[in-house]
Amino acid sequence: MAARRVLLPTLILLAATTTAALAMEARYQCSGGTRLTATFSATDNRPGHVVLVVAGSSGAINLPQVVSADGGRYANDSVEFWIKGRNATLMRGGKRETCQTT
Repeated sequence: MAARRVLLPTLILLAATTTAALAMEARYQCSGGTRLTATFSATDNRPGHVVLVVAGSSGAINLPQVVSADGGRYANDSVEFWIKGRNATLMRGGKRETCQTT
């Protein structure tokens, strides 16, 4: 019984660590001067998400993955981040910027 009490928390911790380790982070420099860091959720069978942190701002933007015919597209009602390879398009506040990984 004591072994179960130790084993279960260890397995839960291992699962959480493995999922976090599979997340991917990329830094982008955009045409309008925006610099951002994008942290993409781990790849699995459910829709993913990306967390954007814009340099010089406080807070983060969490965008769910949405349907895309090409590349990865993440959007909510006011922000869209669309990636393909090393390039991305950021739409926010009615402005469009092209971005590249740095």
